Amino acid sequence: MEKRRDFIKKMAITSAGIMAGNSLFGMSAKSYRNIIGANERINLAIIGLNGRGSTMAGTFARQKNAEISTLCDVDTRVFVKALKSVASNKQISVPKTEGDCRKVMQDKNIDAIYIATPDHWHTPLTIMGCQAGKHVYVEKPLSHNPHEGELAIAAARKYDRVVQMGAQRRSAPVLTEGIQQLHEGIIGRVYYAKTWYTNDRKATFLTPGTAPAELNYDLWQGPAPRLAYQNGLIHYNWHWFWHWGTGEALNNGTHEVDIARWGLGVDYPVKVSSSGGRYAFKDDWQTPDTQVVTLEYPDRKMIMWESSSANGRRIEGDERGVIFYGENGSLSTGNDAYKVFDLKGKLTKEVASKDKEEAMQGRNTATVSLSLDSMHAADFLDAIRQNRKPNCDVEIGHKSIVGMQLSNIAWRVGRELHLDPKNGHILNDPEAEKLWKRSYEPGWEPKV
Repeated sequence: MEKRRDFIKKMAITSAGIMAGNSLFGMSAKSYRNIIGANERINLAIIGLNGRGSTMAGTFARQKNAEISTLCDVDTRVFVKALKSVASNKQISVPKTEGDCRKVMQDKNIDAIYIATPDHWHTPLTIMGCQAGKHVYVEKPLSHNPHEGELAIAAARKYDRVVQMGAQRRSAPVLTEGIQQLHEGIIGRVYYAKTWYTNDRKATFLTPGTAPAELNYDLWQGPAPRLAYQNGLIHYNWHWFWHWGTGEALNNGTHEVDIARWGLGVDYPVKVSSSGGRYAFKDDWQTPDTQVVTLEYPDRKMIMWESSSANGRRIEGDERGVIFYGENGSLSTGNDAYKVFDLKGKLTKEVASKDKEEAMQGRNTATVSLSLDSMHAADFLDAIRQNRKPNCDVEIGHKSIVGMQLSNIAWRVGRELHLDPKNGHILNDPEAEKLWKRSYEPGWEPKV
């Protein structure tokens, strides 16, 4: 496993052009191209091009064993940006553009799809892709609700497809080393992980409006029951409305909670609580801007996530992060780095990111890290070639997000939830159980 991760890092960073003039980790850009050039190319479609999708189109275009065949979005205004991203990353051929994801599924030349649509589309598109024989890289969160996550796992297994969730840190080599150190006992038994996220988002107000001619709003809604178009919702603020989004808990909390669960070695929680609200502003947000979540697991382990979405004051000097607490000390992580402290808080070990770009990068809403994106994309492509599970396989992704989905359910019903540790299902709370699933526009119900 460790050797394979090292190889993927060499591939991804070299292909990304980071320090392209140097021989990096013993492999030059020329030698990388020679290796990949001998392999069969994987043809991809990028679905969802605003922000993240256009950035990742460039990331995949840099992979020498892949080609972007199709760019798909319901808004024709984004095609120019996405085409430029592909072209600027050395892909010679020009992808075709498509406004309907269903037509992408019919294209037999497409081997894999990348999904960066709004959350309510993630699982339906994942299922459609698997059923069409395509491998799937789906951005976090894997699903809009817990039931959809179970459907995504079922689809991946039934159709034997590689399905990777976009938790890029799962492919980070230095962070992986830190997690391995945890598992080997560097701070003794690990029992608690504190995680957080900060931002300075502004107020959001929606007003009645008419969808622009360039936007297929009906298809944008897709699986979600139809609601009238409103100004201010598209293309980002849908995150804060339950009908389409999952709030900051899944928008950003997914990343840190995934690392925390990985480090603690836990699967499904036994108890979830969530407190907070829309405290900073009186506006149209439905999801909390200030939230504290606790996830309790078997064997006396717990994860805490704190969100300050409307105040950018850093915690522990970082905009986001994870601290693991153990019987002999603590370990804190960044994107691809870690530090170890003794019980008195004295620094005993520090391993920094080997990537200068990673170390210097600030907040970027389109990407967690350009190099981590490249490594995770390389892992996805390698998993397809090797017929293996990727670093953030669909089941890993589901286990990491279901706790946060349950925290949102707990917040919405106003009480803590007790859960079955075998699968995360809600126990003895019929009102909360109703939120395990959602309703769909007739004819759009996802089925496996």
